[in-house]
Amino acid sequence: MKLSRIVFLVWACFFVFNSYAQEKFVFEPLVDVKTSPVKSQDRTGTCWAYSTVSFIESEIMRMGGQEFDLSEMYMVKHAYQNKARQYVFLHGLGNFSQGGQAHDVMNVVGDFGFVQEEDYPGFADSGQVHNHTEMEMTLKGMIDNYVEQKTASPSDVWFRNINSVLTNYLGEDPKETKFNKRIYTPVQFAEGLGIDKDNYIELTSYTHHPFYKAFDLEVPDNWSHDRYYNLPLDELIDVMKKALEDGYSFVWDGDVSDQYFSRHEGVAILPKDRNSALLPQDEMMVTPDTRQKAFYSWQTTDDHLMHIVGMAKDQNGTVYFKTKNSWGTNSKYQGYWYMSEAYVRMNTVAIMLHKQALGKDINKKLFGKVAANNQ
Repeated sequence: MKLSRIVFLVWACFFVFNSYAQEKFVFEPLVDVKTSPVKSQDRTGTCWAYSTVSFIESEIMRMGGQEFDLSEMYMVKHAYQNKARQYVFLHGLGNFSQGGQAHDVMNVVGDFGFVQEEDYPGFADSGQVHNHTEMEMTLKGMIDNYVEQKTASPSDVWFRNINSVLTNYLGEDPKETKFNKRIYTPVQFAEGLGIDKDNYIELTSYTHHPFYKAFDLEVPDNWSHDRYYNLPLDELIDVMKKALEDGYSFVWDGDVSDQYFSRHEGVAILPKDRNSALLPQDEMMVTPDTRQKAFYSWQTTDDHLMHIVGMAKDQNGTVYFKTKNSWGTNSKYQGYWYMSEAYVRMNTVAIMLHKQALGKDINKKLFGKVAANNQ
C-alpha cells in the first residue's frame, strides 16, 4: 500500500474518531445531592411513589440520618384506599388509575407514616416483579359497579372489600418497624426521622392562574385536588437551581414523551432544529407563553415523576438537571437522566420540595413571611 494511502486512512480514522468523540455528551458535575440506590417500578404506573420515596430517603440523609430503603408499596396501598373512597364519594366523577402525584405520598406519610422495604415489599414472593395491571382492573371494576347501582348506595362492606383486594395483591399492613433495636409504629418512625408533610410544598408555573397564589392544578392525576403554588417561570427555575446548590433535592413532575427524551442516551434536550440528531446543540427559548400553549394542547402532560438530585454541564456549557429515574439501572447512566434546562423549562408540570429550600424572597412572596427553619 502506498504511503500516501496509509496517511490518508490514518487521517480519515482520526477524523471519524475525533468527530464521534465530539458528538458524545460529556457531563461535568456541578452539584450532587446524596441519594439512595436506583430502583425499578417494574410494570406499574407508580413513578409518583418511587420518586417521592426516593426524595424522602434523601431528605432523611440531608437532615443527618442514615440511608434507608423505604417501602413504596406501603404508600401505594394507602393511596389506593384514599383514591377509591374519593372516587365512590364523587359517584365516579373522578380519576381512578395507577397514576398519582408527589403529595399522595406525603398525605399517606401524614396519616400512616412509613415503613422499611423489608417490612412491606408489596408482594408475597420477593422474586416477583411488580405488576399492577390485574389489581387495577379488579379494583376499577368493583368501584364502578358500586357507583352504577340504581340505588347509588354501596353496601356497608364495600370499602372492606376494596381493602381485601389490595391486601390479596400487596399484603397485610405492617403495624411496626424495627430500627436500632427498637420497635416503632409507622407514624412514630416517620416523625422520629423528621419527615413532616407540612414542611413540603408543591410549585408550578402557568399563566391561567395568578402568581404567588395556590390553585387546584388541572391534571388528571391530581385526583385529591391538592393545591400548588404558582410562580413565574424564571423564579421556578431559580428555585430549582438554588435548592440543589443549597443541598436540597426535589420531586419533578413532567412530560417525557418528547422525541428528544432519549431512553437510549439517557438525555433530554429541546433543540431548535426539531429534525436534528441527538447531540449537544442550540436549544429553543422557552417562554411562559410557549409553556401555556403546550399545557392547553396537552403536548405537555404529567406523565412521569422523577427525583432531581443534581446539576451538570455538557462540553458546550449547557446546564442539565441530573435526574434519578425509577426504571432500573439498565440504562446509559445506570438509572439517571440528564435533562437540559430548556427541556425542564418547557416540560415541567410541577415540583415538590422542602419549604426552607425556597429562600427568603420566595417564602415572603408566597406566605408574607420567612418560613421557620424546620430543617
